[in-house]
Amino acid sequence: MGVRSSNRNKPQNNRSDGHLLEYFRNTFVRGGGGTNFVAPPGFGPPQGLTATGGVISDYGETSSGITTVFRAHIFTSSGTFNVTGLSASLPNNVEYLVVAGGGGGSTGTNGGGGGGAGGFRTGTGFSVSVAPYPVFVGAGGANVVGRGVGTNGGNSIFSTITSQGGGRGGGDGSVNGIPGGSGGGGAYNGSGGTGNSETGTATPAPSQGTNGGSGAQYLSRPAPVDQGGGGGGASQAGTDGPGSGGVGGAGGNGTSSSITGITTHYAGGGGGSTDNTPTTSSGGLGGGGAGASFSPRNGVSGTYATGGGGGAGNGGSSTALSGSGGSGIVVVRYQIGQLTAAAKATGGAISYTPTTTVHTFYSSGVFTVTNPALSSVDYLVVAGGGGGGASANSYYGAAGGGAGAIRYATSFATPSSPGVYTVTVGSGGNGGDLLNNPGSSGSTSSISNPAITTVTAGGGGFGKGAQTSTTAFPGNSDGSGGGGAGFPGTGPGQTSNASTGGVSGSVTPTSGWGNPGGTSSSPLFGAGGGGGAASAGSAGSSNGGSGGNGLAFTISGTSVTYAGGGGGGCYAGTAGLGGSGGGGNGNSAGPGVSGVVGTGSGGGGGGNSPIGRGGNGGSGIVIIAYPS
Repeated sequence: MGVRSSNRNKPQNNRSDGHLLEYFRNTFVRGGGGTNFVAPPGFGPPQGLTATGGVISDYGETSSGITTVFRAHIFTSSGTFNVTGLSASLPNNVEYLVVAGGGGGSTGTNGGGGGGAGGFRTGTGFSVSVAPYPVFVGAGGANVVGRGVGTNGGNSIFSTITSQGGGRGGGDGSVNGIPGGSGGGGAYNGSGGTGNSETGTATPAPSQGTNGGSGAQYLSRPAPVDQGGGGGGASQAGTDGPGSGGVGGAGGNGTSSSITGITTHYAGGGGGSTDNTPTTSSGGLGGGGAGASFSPRNGVSGTYATGGGGGAGNGGSSTALSGSGGSGIVVVRYQIGQLTAAAKATGGAISYTPTTTVHTFYSSGVFTVTNPALSSVDYLVVAGGGGGGASANSYYGAAGGGAGAIRYATSFATPSSPGVYTVTVGSGGNGGDLLNNPGSSGSTSSISNPAITTVTAGGGGFGKGAQTSTTAFPGNSDGSGGGGAGFPGTGPGQTSNASTGGVSGSVTPTSGWGNPGGTSSSPLFGAGGGGGAASAGSAGSSNGGSGGNGLAFTISGTSVTYAGGGGGGCYAGTAGLGGSGGGGNGNSAGPGVSGVVGTGSGGGGGGNSPIGRGGNGGSGIVIIAYPS
């Protein structure tokens, strides 16, 4: 399952975490809302309370053969949780997650403080009645250009539950980090802000967050190295500037929650910045943005809908940009029913269509047959997409990444002994970095069992970065080929190791579906798009080439398109669009957009800009379905 919402700040994706947040951005914002759980025959209507508001998603949690069915209302913007009816058989109370907006990073003259994470509060047993309950979702704190300070994040509120916005980092004009849900990190000679702890109730709530780290100055020769402190996270304080070496303090880690049906980390702190070193500090797990260094000088924004703090910028430059804080999120869930021994296997996120049981793996796991009557399944295996190329400090566009290969089959025989299947979900490849190092290919996804031949889908190829050279630069290939970039010669796109000519919903050959990447057409400075599962990437010219389109499958119960190629970047024309199926767009003056997580799509290529990073490839997915 999963949902998405719009992203105004287009922050970098937190690739180390679960996949829910990309679905916020891409699944539901264009199509409204809806549930992904369809009860099997005999389940009857939901038995829990009835309510409206937010994006609604139903899912099951299975333990010992019993599936408890929950309904979650997910708010990525302010609204109302409106209870319109109570249950006669199930508890009329709800669980909640309230995460405030993260604080913005700041820029010190040499080392600035990372933004603190938004306050994190969760609880159970919140009694409701037929009434409207207001929901406010806090915005992320603003960033700053040059030498200055960002702003605190906004509070998030569900009824009487308030989480405090994250404190901004310290910088020029105010060297100390500011208190908040989690405190902001201090500038190079300042202290970190304190995290908030709820008091004054009969049973005090747990802390919403932790303190930010303090800055430091390392008196090395020939010049001192200044280091800002990391912003605090929900479960871990921000790291102090280490006082040696060159890196700024890391942001504190956030806290995980599975209230949406997918375990996801929230409220990570932003990293502090430093000077005189190329090493950046990491943001905290849970959407915290990385801090800047001597190069790059810009901090990374906190991830949308996580409450992550923004990374600090290096204020040694008047054009340095700190990262803004990630916006918050509010989730309310309650039980709507229960299924007894409905599934014939365990593993993944279990949902139902009117006729099938569906196991969806967004990350690697194990599919175990528990009912010997299960003799065959349908499967969809999508590998991770390749990363887009970088165009840092270059006048040339970089290429889009290729999509991961797709493997699909129906009525696939499943031996019940041994009935344990190892499921591997490939990660998306990294986008190219600001030193013009290439990105990386996506990773393989597979299903394996000792009694069967392993079903494997190959990862998508990376798009080549633009570099000043007499050599043309091809992308790389496996699932679908990455696009080509280069100067002054033409950069070829890579062919695919998978079979070309994919058709939506069709059973695939053993090599899977995939297509070549597009070529570049220097000296017009437009790079090729990455190949998709259904079509090849387009060639670049004065504009970036578009990514190839993906393929649609209905194995989950609804038609979803997977494995679109990333768009190519360019110098001054129009950047290429990502292919349908989650491909990331290219850029003409900045970083490429990351492919959508859980689709195996390619990342977009960067454009002419000092911050023209490549977009990350989208991670893959494995879905197994069988008759209920």
